[in-house]
Amino acid sequence: MSTDQPPFRDPALPARERAADLLARLTPDERVAMLHQFAPAVERLGIAAFRTGQEALHGVAWMGPATVFPQAVGLGATWNDELVRRVGEAVGREVRAMRERDPRVGLNVWSPTVNLLRHPLWGRNEEGYSEDPHLTAAIATAYTRGLRGDHPTRRRTAPVLKHWLAHNNETDRDTSSASVRPRVLHEYELPAFRGPVEAGAVAGVMPAYNLVNGRPNHLSPLLAEQLRTWCDHDLVVCSDAGAPSNLADSQGYFDTHEEATAAALRAGVDSFTDHGEDSSRIIARVRGALERGLIGQEHVDAAVLRLLAMRCSLGEFDPEPFDGDAAFDTPGHRELAREAAEQAIVLLRNDGLLPLADGVRIAVVGLLADECKLDWYSGALLRRSTALDGLRERFGADRVVYAGGADRVRLRCSGGRLAVPEAGPGERGPGDP
Repeated sequence: MSTDQPPFRDPALPARERAADLLARLTPDERVAMLHQFAPAVERLGIAAFRTGQEALHGVAWMGPATVFPQAVGLGATWNDELVRRVGEAVGREVRAMRERDPRVGLNVWSPTVNLLRHPLWGRNEEGYSEDPHLTAAIATAYTRGLRGDHPTRRRTAPVLKHWLAHNNETDRDTSSASVRPRVLHEYELPAFRGPVEAGAVAGVMPAYNLVNGRPNHLSPLLAEQLRTWCDHDLVVCSDAGAPSNLADSQGYFDTHEEATAAALRAGVDSFTDHGEDSSRIIARVRGALERGLIGQEHVDAAVLRLLAMRCSLGEFDPEPFDGDAAFDTPGHRELAREAAEQAIVLLRNDGLLPLADGVRIAVVGLLADECKLDWYSGALLRRSTALDGLRERFGADRVVYAGGADRVRLRCSGGRLAVPEAGPGERGPGDP
């Protein structure tokens, strides 16, 4: 490195030391602005804008076509941590490759979900790996190791675990409180997070919308008392979308947003995901909290330091760019997606019918045989293949007969026939991370 380069540009220095140097060069207003999800550029220092958050649960999501791997619950069903590590590696490489052509793709990935599938009616069980904390921790460790990469000091991506803590309820999720006894907390809930954090590949966590024992997760004392004692590197805490406002709005936990923002910052939240790209309200709330003495500059500095250390570890401030071994839609990725899909299948019983012999005629019955379902975190498919497509390709279309196998009815209403509109490719409904 040339002698005229500041220490934060020196890749030989530890990330925290580099981050501390950069923090000292920022003005108080620039530091406050860093607390929002969409941190602005600091042109006088050559610092680019940065966004926390990129969905990548089983492939890069919401940013256009990408390799889509089996849902997380399917990856959990493989019981194969090395396979899942390779899936994480492929996803991380595609994040890097997609970012090269679209800077909106983020390197701070909000994946995986380690909430335990303790109730079949949760509604988002496809996001998690299993109901067992030890299997979930093992699979999450493998996936985050792949996402992070094996460079000793640089991260391919910076994975954030979701959703801290005891999050298994969609109905009134921002106001419901989970009752968690100490034994359940320490033997069931925390181990799913602790395993991957202690393994060293995790960059942080995202608190959940719900409350635990009457306290909002974004104010959880366990962020300091447990989470940040599990590893020797800085962990960032990124809020869920809109959750900081919930503290004073739907939850009514505080009278003012300044009090709520101050309490979240003091509890350990570093990055505030609120009001989309509009950072003005969070900035105003932090400034108001500072003016009222609810927080000190040290609380702002501690959060910004952790965020800058994460950005250093991604190679953002290095003189030479770090590409993280970027690759997109390679033959290896396609083969890996097929391998993962095969291993995700759980065969409950075989009466000797399988494998199907060549030359047989096959009847395929069922409404889902020719459906290719996408979930909330699916990327846009590069290729589409249903079970029916696969059987026709393997045995020949002339030897495969398909029937939906269900009666269909048409409902008449005042406006004519009732119809459910189909979502277009990549469309999503209202929701959150």
